[in-house]
Amino acid sequence: MSPPSFPSTTAADPMPSQPTRQRAGGPRRLRLALAGLLLLGALLYTTWAFEAFLTTGLSPFQTYVSELAAEDQPYGTFFRTADLLAGLCVLAAAVGALVRLPRRGWATAGWLGLGLYGAATAVDSRLPLSCAPTADAACAAREAAGAVPWTHSAHAVSSALAMGGALLGMALLTVAARRGAGEWPALARTGPVLVGLELAATAWTLASVAAIEAGRGTWGLGAGQRLQVLFIAVWTVVLARSLAAAAPASPSSSATERRG
Repeated sequence: MSPPSFPSTTAADPMPSQPTRQRAGGPRRLRLALAGLLLLGALLYTTWAFEAFLTTGLSPFQTYVSELAAEDQPYGTFFRTADLLAGLCVLAAAVGALVRLPRRGWATAGWLGLGLYGAATAVDSRLPLSCAPTADAACAAREAAGAVPWTHSAHAVSSALAMGGALLGMALLTVAARRGAGEWPALARTGPVLVGLELAATAWTLASVAAIEAGRGTWGLGAGQRLQVLFIAVWTVVLARSLAAAAPASPSSSATERRG
């Protein structure tokens, strides 16, 4: 006669819920950390607004934002430091997302763009203008004659890379939000509007730069560029909110986005 069998009671039976909680808590904390970095980066990226309370001597309607951080400006160190920290915060968030969040085509490309924006912004802060060419005729003459430091040319390149990376990140992450089965609803709703506004402000800024080079005035360069960087910051805040509020993605939604 075979011995009677009894229900198996192993120590592993009551434990499945604990790993589940750990898996849920870890990504949640990660998303909150990334959202915090993005929010801080956005706030630091808008420190140019302090010009409303500081005596800079520069017109916000006619001058580049980066002229606030020129080496000969009274608050240059403050604005350069803010830009450096803003870029590092965004770069850290982008790298964290690329390393720790699920790899999905549109989102991965968008995070790469955002990483370029953060890195170029940080580098840009280390390549300041020596003077403010739109507000100082002597500086503009030296710049036209090529008698300014090499950082003027390098600054133009890093600024272009930062704006290009920001536009790329904004567009691609907004597409990812739209195709992501409701994972980032705030960005899916408002992202397209902000991307459109950013493109319009960028077109305004580029037209103003062309007008300056053609000797036809500034065309409100300062206002256009300030709107440009403001829309980037607002979009970054929306992305941060979306990350913080995102529910864990279900396997079905992940498969849907991978197919997209």
